Amino acid sequence: MTYPLSRLTETSFPSLLEDVADHQDWVLKRDRITSVWQQYIGWMPDSIPCRYEIHSEDQEADHTRIHLTYATGYGDHVTAYLLIPSQPAASEDGNKRYPAMLALHPTDPHGKDDIATSAGRAGRRYALELVTRGYVVLAPDTITAGERIYEGTEPFQTAPFYAAHPSSTAVGKMIHDHQQGISLLQSLPYVDPDRIGAIGHSLGGYNAYFLAAVDDRIKAVVSSCGFCPFMQDPTPERWGQREWFSHIPKLTDDLNEGFVPFEFHEIMALMAPRPIFNWFAQNDAIFPNWQAASFASLDIHRLYQWLGYEENYISLMGNEGHNFPDPIRNMSYQFLDRWLKVESSIK
Repeated sequence: MTYPLSRLTETSFPSLLEDVADHQDWVLKRDRITSVWQQYIGWMPDSIPCRYEIHSEDQEADHTRIHLTYATGYGDHVTAYLLIPSQPAASEDGNKRYPAMLALHPTDPHGKDDIATSAGRAGRRYALELVTRGYVVLAPDTITAGERIYEGTEPFQTAPFYAAHPSSTAVGKMIHDHQQGISLLQSLPYVDPDRIGAIGHSLGGYNAYFLAAVDDRIKAVVSSCGFCPFMQDPTPERWGQREWFSHIPKLTDDLNEGFVPFEFHEIMALMAPRPIFNWFAQNDAIFPNWQAASFASLDIHRLYQWLGYEENYISLMGNEGHNFPDPIRNMSYQFLDRWLKVESSIK
């Protein structure tokens, strides 16, 4: 499964439903996409038992913020904030445990602080806003950010990781770390283990659907400015080997040969038919190929429609820049409330 990069156009775009006549055809195609994706994200360790250490607790106006560290594979630990609402848990189905969210930060050197504290930037404090709405929120630092910047390096320098784990990738590492975060949330007696979602902007936006693509414990996703197809991308090399943050180094050889092994709408589609809210913008200077994103998003919509779950896929495009504006965040929270605050039929 390879696509010539120069021929990724609207007339030759790889449709998700191409050569799919029935559900079994889609299952086989989905499995092929999954196999390719797993090859490219590289080696990932097995999950490990949930272990975490609490470092401090701070009582805020409407929630408790716990600073903790949890264990992951690779012999590593993740620093994170756990936000717990002060209000009692409530549910229409009588289950008094909270829904939960894994809140993934954008490319900001402060990591989790950008989304989970009042010091965060405007339009980025979605972890804080979600705990106010009654979600338990886990906001981890990704590798190379926050408290996880490698000693002696600048933020988002992945070279030390690849020196230690040459057969893995930063994408695989982030997915594994976040999977261990799901396990932490599921271990908490006040969290409903079947009502956990993921939200993120930019780096966090694609991390959210990358995670859901391989882990069906994530029941709903909000991705803000994280959807960037290879088609019409002026800088596709961003996804391969570079001196800064190297996502999937193996892609560089493919790009140099003029092809790609997958398109990113195929990766997002791996979570179908679970609910996803996908926001992208026409004046996004970082991911500028909004026409391609719109075309690819329509293809995802058609898949959800064909599967019989059309209402589970919401895609919005506006004339914003690389931002997560107030009206869009509020709409995304309403979307999450719909799917996570009552029992969902999507498993």
